[in-house]
Amino acid sequence: MQKVKKFIPLSRPTLSEETIQDVVDVLRSGWLATGPRAQKFEQKLSEYFGNRGVLCFTSATAGLHAALIAIGIGKGDEVITTPLTFTATGNVISMLGARPVFVDVELATFNIDPNRILSACTSKTKAIMPVHYAGLPVDLDPLYEAAAQRNLRVIEDAAHAAGACYKNRRIGTFGDVQVFSFHPIKNMTSGEGGCVVVDSPEEQKFLALQRFHGIDRSIWERFSQNGCGCYDVVFPGFKSNLSDIQAAIGLHQLEKLEALNTRRRHLCNRYRRAFVDLNSEISFQNIPVFEHIHSGHLFPICLRDGTRRNDFMTFLRERSIGTTPYYTPLHLFSYYQKVFGYKKGDFPNTEYLGERLVCIPLYPGLEDNEQDYVIDSVKEFFS
Repeated sequence: MQKVKKFIPLSRPTLSEETIQDVVDVLRSGWLATGPRAQKFEQKLSEYFGNRGVLCFTSATAGLHAALIAIGIGKGDEVITTPLTFTATGNVISMLGARPVFVDVELATFNIDPNRILSACTSKTKAIMPVHYAGLPVDLDPLYEAAAQRNLRVIEDAAHAAGACYKNRRIGTFGDVQVFSFHPIKNMTSGEGGCVVVDSPEEQKFLALQRFHGIDRSIWERFSQNGCGCYDVVFPGFKSNLSDIQAAIGLHQLEKLEALNTRRRHLCNRYRRAFVDLNSEISFQNIPVFEHIHSGHLFPICLRDGTRRNDFMTFLRERSIGTTPYYTPLHLFSYYQKVFGYKKGDFPNTEYLGERLVCIPLYPGLEDNEQDYVIDSVKEFFS
């Protein structure tokens, strides 16, 4: 096996020279904050998501937080979500004084189990926040049926799901509220950033106010040539508006998203084919029976023997290959145990996966020969 000459990271954004030049143009324009490019980015995102309302934020975390406020989540409420996710999903619920109510995941898909949702509902339950783990859509029909039965709102944490489809419908073009991430590791990036997709004009207006101090006029409306400096503060909001620098990156990324995702899925399929003989050692997300398109955001592999995970990751790092566990279950963190009383043993499927999952390099710029080296290294470890 020929060793590569450079470190192969877990992920790396794919940025074109045109993108870099456009960022330079923004820097030279003198308008760096939220302005014409941010407006254009939101318009293009709206078109991509079926002409629904789109508002950009500095991160998906900020978007999730604002969306929860917009639908009325507050102290004493409960929001059902998955414990197999990044901490932001649970944190934004907790920050509002609400309780994150965890529901165990399916071992096959790593996604929240829709069949467990109704039994987790109480009189305090106000919303469901599913996560499309690694870019595989949650089975949304039964989830939305459960939400309808209890008159619950749904905020889909779609941080991994840009470009994913559920039953011939793109995630973000239907349903209640979706929040996407544009972090550098994600399928499309704006450096940092995210967006909220909504239908309600009232909630869209609220989110626009929420992300900039509750001020009723945007920066562009106040300080452009034809703007007016006067404004009103409708309520105290946050400061989480996306800049034109970020939007310039995002516009190019959105334009290439389908091509980038196609490359990601190609790499995922190469991994699956290459590891078919390692079935006794590792497993993957199962392909659901419902029709879908995976975004190819991550390639998580599940070691059947969790005691070997640290050795496996060390072995790959020593061969200049980046890895990471994805994720430590939220209910095992000290905060969630102290504040909400969760403990080890509460969610067996999540804990099984949390001890065994490892993500290996996956990004559009990963060359076939680099991926071959990763494949050979994985095989060498298990041999």
